[in-house]
Amino acid sequence: MWFVYILRCGDGSLYTGITKGLEARVKTHNAGKGAKYTRAHLPVTLAWSEPAASESDAKKREAVIKKMSRVEKMKLIAS
Repeated sequence: MWFVYILRCGDGSLYTGITKGLEARVKTHNAGKGAKYTRAHLPVTLAWSEPAASESDAKKREAVIKKMSRVEKMKLIAS
């Protein structure tokens, strides 16, 4: 099972990604070994996640979320 996730970074910014192991991926980000963006915006916390049936589905959903405005992403997180 794949997951699409949004992290809230230490500076309040948001980061969207995909993974097969959600908890491990968040730990990797917080260890400074995740995405280049999150390394510069630590610490991160998981704000939202959604399961996806396949890697392809996860990538498609990630692309949709990355095109959303911050307001739209905050509404998604709140839902």
